[in-house]
Amino acid sequence: MKILLITITYPPEIGGAAHLIHQLAVSLTDIGHEVRVITCFPSYNLKDIPYQYRRGFLITEKLENITIERIHVPRFSRTSKIGRGLEHFIYGLFLSGMTLFKRKADAAIVFSPPLPLPWLVELVGKLQRIPVIVNIQDLFPLEAVELGMLKNRILIRLFEGMEYQVYRHASAVTVHSPGNRTHVIKRGGLEERVHTIYNWVDSEFIHPSSKENEFSREYKLGDKFIVSYAGTMGWAQDMRTIISCANCLRDHTNILFLLVGDGVERGKSEAMSSALGLTNIRWLPMQPLTVYPDILAASDISVINLHPELHTPVVPSKLLSIMAAGRAVVASLPFESDARSIIEEASCGVCVNAGDSEALADAIIKLESDRELLTEMGRRGRAYIEAHFSRQSCTKEMEGIIVNTKESLHERL
Repeated sequence: MKILLITITYPPEIGGAAHLIHQLAVSLTDIGHEVRVITCFPSYNLKDIPYQYRRGFLITEKLENITIERIHVPRFSRTSKIGRGLEHFIYGLFLSGMTLFKRKADAAIVFSPPLPLPWLVELVGKLQRIPVIVNIQDLFPLEAVELGMLKNRILIRLFEGMEYQVYRHASAVTVHSPGNRTHVIKRGGLEERVHTIYNWVDSEFIHPSSKENEFSREYKLGDKFIVSYAGTMGWAQDMRTIISCANCLRDHTNILFLLVGDGVERGKSEAMSSALGLTNIRWLPMQPLTVYPDILAASDISVINLHPELHTPVVPSKLLSIMAAGRAVVASLPFESDARSIIEEASCGVCVNAGDSEALADAIIKLESDRELLTEMGRRGRAYIEAHFSRQSCTKEMEGIIVNTKESLHERL
């Protein structure tokens, strides 16, 4: 089949969603489908934008037998909430317009957020009579409301109406956890069309390996007990709790917090760390994907954390990577996060309440003092990944949904 993937983020951009979508494209190509990607010129989490993306409006390229068609989309400051809101609509207009005027596919998969993107692509799907499958990575507008980023009642109602139409009219909706599926059905999704497909991890790329590696030697981590956080530092990630936790452990000189990444909250977090005079934190910029496995391997514990006001059933994508690397997880999460059930079922780490920096510190001390338990948690996490979150099995599930939606549409026509 000819399958179209429509997304605002794609490599060389660095991030969990970008790499996940590329892996899906590669896997679908490997099993015989023709895949095209419609996306933007890259900029997210890139320190230096490659030369070919600094000029022009449209570009077509090939990457691992995948045709990638890019359009230059105006960007606003990442710290401007109004600008970020406008971007949602601009992404939708630009990428749906490209979809409308490009060669027709047998099926389209569109990734959300931003919410206006699937809303407009579904209209294109109706015009072209092709099934549109919506993959939900974050629940918008609920997350923005809970984090205080979206407060205007009129805009909230506008987005909630758009959300209902997206879920209701999609040929299929895929989500990455049971809690997300429940939300989508409550907000208008038809039960028989909403499917749970967990975000997979490439367990061959990320696997257990020695703590001493090129990365640990380059940054002279030595024999410190490394507590790492690697990824986006945005509004949802609650970096204050990690900084407060490091403050609680400032006298434990053998424990070093390794914070790797970028985002709108990084500057504030570094300023907070500096004001507290913390010397047990090492800050590093966002690293290339090829370095990520070594960051996890160099760690003794890896942290995932979410803001205490975020009551959606979010599963941070970094959780699966940590488990695949055979490292224990310490998670600061709201009760509603479906990540809690994964960690508990896999017995691969410790969960504490979101925002509770003292409990997070206690969990780290407990694991630092019991290396045998630490090793066993890592082993169990890896085993759970191999049994439940393989890239191959999740891709086959997605392929099955594509085939079924295509056949259902043909029957209705």
